[in-house]
Amino acid sequence: MTSQKSSHVTTGLLLAVAGSIAFSGKAIIVKLAYRHGVDAVTLIMYRMLFALPLFVLMAWWAGRGKAPLTQRDWLGVVGLGFCGYYLSSFLDFWGLEYISASLERLILYLNPTLVLVLGWFLFKKRISHRQGVAMAISYSGVLLVFGHEVSLAGTHAALGALLVLLSAVTYAAYLTYSGQLVQRLGALRLAGLATTVACFFCILQFVLLRPMASAQVPEPVLWLSLLNATACTVLPVLLVMMAIERIGPGLTAQTGMIGPMATLLMGVWLLDEPFNIWIIAGTALVLSGVFWVTRPQGRIG
Repeated sequence: MTSQKSSHVTTGLLLAVAGSIAFSGKAIIVKLAYRHGVDAVTLIMYRMLFALPLFVLMAWWAGRGKAPLTQRDWLGVVGLGFCGYYLSSFLDFWGLEYISASLERLILYLNPTLVLVLGWFLFKKRISHRQGVAMAISYSGVLLVFGHEVSLAGTHAALGALLVLLSAVTYAAYLTYSGQLVQRLGALRLAGLATTVACFFCILQFVLLRPMASAQVPEPVLWLSLLNATACTVLPVLLVMMAIERIGPGLTAQTGMIGPMATLLMGVWLLDEPFNIWIIAGTALVLSGVFWVTRPQGRIG
């Protein structure tokens, strides 16, 4: 029995690691696609267009035999889809036009701290002394990497960092407000429905803002978008859900700390991004701070 339980935990950890690395690959693929002259509006349209059938299938599969959604549920799904997946994703893609994949991933990894701040601001939830110190450590790490990047890229880095920070804030708002809806619909069903809504918003945005002729992009952009939609969007959602079933959300979140390091290494390998003491120190600060924010209170025996 102990051996079986150990195997179950090992499988969960491997799924969580694979999901984290797959999520991290998104920024690398986006940066590679930008080398072909495509813009954020067109790139995110193709990503979500390719992902749409898979998200529809996910929502249908998770909703089999479940009660139909009420009007209030649909309003919640549309609102969360707009904020948590459409707006957050678009701001993230836009920000990646100006900053490195490494800095983008560090900013997004502040998400647990932003959820704490929103909880304090909106619902007056108390932030403990330990959490406050951990947040200060995390933000100092981002500022360290940001300061180094601004010295190299100038004001464009500031704009990119702001856009990605806004992306993290909108996704934190999604997490903050999704609690009751997750309990009613289930995490996988809500994710499938909300991302389906986001796909339609991304496609509509392209139709309204770009001439149809701009849909003609170099072939590598199409392949990169397909890879982004499958391996870095849909697949990690499923992997993380399967990991949570086996090892719980806390340990899954802890394992996800491999994500920023994976982005950093892939950025150096595939994008020739810098790898120096500033980036290493900043990454270490962010990871240690987020670890202390997400670590359960009290001793673990």
